[in-house]
Amino acid sequence: MSEQRDVTTPDGTAWTCIEALADMPEAAKDKLASPGRRAVVCTPSGGAHSVRLSLAEAWQAMPEADLAAAIQAGLTRGDG
Repeated sequence: MSEQRDVTTPDGTAWTCIEALADMPEAAKDKLASPGRRAVVCTPSGGAHSVRLSLAEAWQAMPEADLAAAIQAGLTRGDG
């Protein structure tokens, strides 16, 4: 099972992020997300819409501020 990651964006929204394809084989992840990238879904508390992101394979280790910025960029692009 995949680990989740919690992050709060500057507007105070708490988000829970999880790798969308976590339980799939690595070859399938690369085919569906792209090599070296991972499909990640972040869901806010309070029931607003989720954001789908394509993040680096090591997204679990990225700084919280960078993950928050990726979520905000996804919202701006309408990646929900």
